[in-house]
Amino acid sequence: MKIYTKTGDKGETSLIGGTRVPKYHDRIEAYGTVDELISYIGLIRDQKIDAHYISILIEIQDRLMTCASILATDCDNCNIKIPDIYNSDIELLEKEIDEMEKGLPQLESFILPGGHQTVSYCHIARNICRRAERLSIKVQNQFKFNVNVIQYLNRLSDYLFVLSRKLSKELFANEIPWKPRVE
Repeated sequence: MKIYTKTGDKGETSLIGGTRVPKYHDRIEAYGTVDELISYIGLIRDQKIDAHYISILIEIQDRLMTCASILATDCDNCNIKIPDIYNSDIELLEKEIDEMEKGLPQLESFILPGGHQTVSYCHIARNICRRAERLSIKVQNQFKFNVNVIQYLNRLSDYLFVLSRKLSKELFANEIPWKPRVE
């Protein structure tokens, strides 16, 4: 099988189920953003971080591939078995968040992203995750699919934020609180 098919040369692509849509279609924007997020999580995973985080990030990448598959599916009775996002996937993120938060100081204000390259990658991934969530909600309003996808993305952005804080602490990065200038 060749990597290039030439079927997208006129600006269209196929969804799972065979429907042809323009490459700027809402579904393509949503799962393309999830794909971008998968790559940024790979960048975090490639940093010098604890093996446990790497293991969880690999699981997250796998679950995001599932989210992208769901977003790319446009058929009620596909002959293809599509994976799903389960409550247990969301619960894993919640468990990891709770565990990381145990050793962190209480958050009293917004934090300015930065302090260490790895921490910054977490913040970039968090922002891409929020965009993926917004785009997925837009698709959900047009084409119904498992709402666990939206919940997973919402919880994942929280996970990435807490991971940034946890890594800030472990990497001895300075967490700078945002202090609004109000007169």
